[in-house]
Amino acid sequence: MQTIGIIGLGTMGLGIAQVFAAAGFPTIATDAHAPARANARDRMEQALNARVTAGKLTPEARDATLNNLHIAESLSDFAPCALIIEAIVERLDAKQALFASLEAIIPATTILATNTSSIPVAAIAATATHPDRILALHFFNPPTAMKLVELAPHAGTSAAALALAGKITQTAGKTTIQCPDRPGFIVNRCARPYYGEALALLSEGHKAAEIDAAMLAAGYRLGPFALIDLIGADINLAATQGLHAAMQKHPRYHVFPILTAQVASGDLGRKTGRGFIYPAETAANPNPDIALRIESTLINEAAWLLAEGGTTPEGIDTAMKLGLNFPRGPFEALAQHGHEAVLKTLQALAQQAPEALKPRYAPAPYLTR
Repeated sequence: MQTIGIIGLGTMGLGIAQVFAAAGFPTIATDAHAPARANARDRMEQALNARVTAGKLTPEARDATLNNLHIAESLSDFAPCALIIEAIVERLDAKQALFASLEAIIPATTILATNTSSIPVAAIAATATHPDRILALHFFNPPTAMKLVELAPHAGTSAAALALAGKITQTAGKTTIQCPDRPGFIVNRCARPYYGEALALLSEGHKAAEIDAAMLAAGYRLGPFALIDLIGADINLAATQGLHAAMQKHPRYHVFPILTAQVASGDLGRKTGRGFIYPAETAANPNPDIALRIESTLINEAAWLLAEGGTTPEGIDTAMKLGLNFPRGPFEALAQHGHEAVLKTLQALAQQAPEALKPRYAPAPYLTR
């Protein structure tokens, strides 16, 4: 088994380390913060013990996982790694500096992967000595439970690095979906209409409970407002603002004032005890027109991403189902509704939208050909 390196021992980094150690890979991990290094093994042991207590893991498997974990004090310990994944602070300069330090230590064949979903992979690779070995492996939280990993090369990533990174990650039990080096990759980008169109409906006077009820009736496990309440309205706002800026403030990623006001009120969802819906239950008669409207915008966003290249309808569908537990992907929803119904819905929305938001509903070429 190849040796795997993990740099960054926060919740995400430690979870990624557990994934590879549990799969039998010798795993070297470190963090610039000494206390994070000091308690990493104990934190992983606690997580594994909870699975043993629940009957989901044997004591022998727990011990084997812990035996595969080596906490390093120095980057020089990462020289034997075939793949190193960074899960450090989301700052371009920090990631570039880390990879520069590693390139002075590791052989040219070692793959360097970033767990980012908000910084372009090409930007991280721009200062590297060997940019061809840099790519993104974007795990979802918690990485020990979520099957999906988005595999994003930049234009200069070598085919060999892409293939080996995918093979190693799949051997660790994950499903990798290749996606373009575009803001939000697949899931974080294509999910925006699920929240955004729900917020548009709320702004028009529909009730949050009514909107969520429509999506539950359509087969979704959580309505958009229950999901915002679970994630936190502040987290949702930050993600929306980030994508809005990264996509040149296109109206498809419009930051609705009603979300900004919700965050300003302090009612952020479960973590504060009150949100858009929480703690109430969704109790309204489902309106299928609401579900068609939201799914039409989900379909359109996926079709715009497809037009940019680097992915497939099947890849997008799989990513959305695994990454968000959606009952179907956007292109499966398109097959269910039909092109005509989706186009009519988008055209009607464009007609009634304020002038500044009309481009929000412009159909992607895939829908009009």
